[in-house]
Amino acid sequence: MRVGVIGAGKWGEALAFALSEKNEVIITSRSVRDWSNFRSLDEVLSCEYLVITVPAQQVSQWLEKNFIYSGQKVLVAAKGIEASSGKFLNEIYAPYIPEENLAFLSGPSFASEVIRSLPTALVINSHSTQTANEFVSLFPSFIRTYISDDVTGAEIAGAYKNVIAIAAGICEGLGLGHNAAASLISRGLVEMQRFGKVYGAQDDTFLGLSGAGDLFLTASSSLSRNYRVGLGLARGKTKEVVCDEIGEVSEGIGTAYALHEIANHKNIYLPIAAEVYAILEGKSPQQSLKDLIQR
Repeated sequence: MRVGVIGAGKWGEALAFALSEKNEVIITSRSVRDWSNFRSLDEVLSCEYLVITVPAQQVSQWLEKNFIYSGQKVLVAAKGIEASSGKFLNEIYAPYIPEENLAFLSGPSFASEVIRSLPTALVINSHSTQTANEFVSLFPSFIRTYISDDVTGAEIAGAYKNVIAIAAGICEGLGLGHNAAASLISRGLVEMQRFGKVYGAQDDTFLGLSGAGDLFLTASSSLSRNYRVGLGLARGKTKEVVCDEIGEVSEGIGTAYALHEIANHKNIYLPIAAEVYAILEGKSPQQSLKDLIQR
């Protein structure tokens, strides 16, 4: 198959590499790359299968300005909730692509390991079993793929785990120890599941690869950008300084702001996410720790 990847960051590059085991893959991005498979956006959009890695906080504008639908099947390979509107990615893509042609990628996956062909397990979430299975057939031998129809649950888990990863990085940066880290991650899982229930997400999603699997990976390693954001915040740096130092998009920041607005609007109890938001707004991490323990 001919597959087009949109977004040439680390994740887009890793997916292009992985998918090239079985397919002809071309890639494009806003910044031109000196790669043999780099093509114009128009040429990539002509592919029958598209993988889009444009970050959640940028994708609305990108779709409005650039996307032309011509029957493509689209796999969304980004995670997050739009901070400005509180929309999930499936809601953002809905006006542009029919539901039956859309799928969403989830599960524990560091780009640096995918590009080394290390064993990985992912979930392709779609309301169309046919579309999900078509994308399954594109993936390489070193990636085990599962399918699910719980699009909302996978999206919530994929977005929320980035916020918990920021909290885990703060925990590590403050030197709180393994007991605290384990407690934080397990309570974070409960919190994201509570949030998911408001939107009708399936409990099993949060206990599988899309939920617990991705959370444990992202919230326990400095390979995670969001975890590194937490480390920087624990050292007293502002979110602006931390983001400049990392030099990559950290979706957990925008998602923390989105969760703050949604929680206030729907009256959902999200103590960890609330403290991450407060720290991003300048609250002392040490004070947040006290408030979390004594709540």
